[in-house]
Amino acid sequence: MIGTRAHDIGRMPVRELATEIAKRGFRCIQLSLQKAITDYNFSPGRLNPGMAVKIREAFTGEHVYISVLDCNINPVHPDEKTRKGQLGWFKEHIRFARDFGCSMVATETGSLNADGSYTNENSSPKAFEILIESVSELVQTAEKFGVMICLEGSVSHTVSSPRVMKKVLDEIQSDNLQVIFDPVNLLDADNINTQREIISEAFEMFGDRILVVHAKDLVFENGIKKTVPPGNGLLDYRFLFEYIKERRPGIDIILEKVKNESMEYSKHYLEHLLE
Repeated sequence: MIGTRAHDIGRMPVRELATEIAKRGFRCIQLSLQKAITDYNFSPGRLNPGMAVKIREAFTGEHVYISVLDCNINPVHPDEKTRKGQLGWFKEHIRFARDFGCSMVATETGSLNADGSYTNENSSPKAFEILIESVSELVQTAEKFGVMICLEGSVSHTVSSPRVMKKVLDEIQSDNLQVIFDPVNLLDADNINTQREIISEAFEMFGDRILVVHAKDLVFENGIKKTVPPGNGLLDYRFLFEYIKERRPGIDIILEKVKNESMEYSKHYLEHLLE
């Protein structure tokens, strides 16, 4: 099913947001509470079952379901106190995910730079060790509550390739640890010409662990990577979707960073590829 990140529609009261999402024909979303909804206070310690049920009902009333609860943290933040605080915030999402009608909580894999920017140290044994420690802690909570954690790799973060993602999955042996696959995140000017190999590696190494696919596209302007709507860039979508149709039929495909004026085209483009 084709969906969208809720906050790409806008930030507004939840019932208004649900209506706007449904108007565009989307039936599933990735929901970042603080980025998308204005009529609740989502400060740490505020989440509760009643709040979650009201938000869930606002969306289900428009026949929209929450596919992924987004809680993007930096699990390798260099300051231990800050890192522990972020892990605690993620655990809150895990505890109440089922009340939102959702079984997945997602994050990217972070950077040793506090602002999340790239550093060579992200590929160091130190970074990997901290990541494993943090994710293992989250997985323990996820197993207790019957919720799945989805990690999303990126060339600028600690999980920068399918091979590193596979290493994490092998290190933390748990069915509650799964993957959001965003091929554009794993591509840059240095590896764009090997994108088919990267896509193939991901599906061959952990295709059965991919629960959601992110959909956007990329171009390079003066060597700088820019995000564009699906079908408007360099990503080989036909190659990607052959894997999706064969290996993960029916998977939720979530538009990311697609502006309102491009959503209808992007949705139809992806639906055509699924035919």
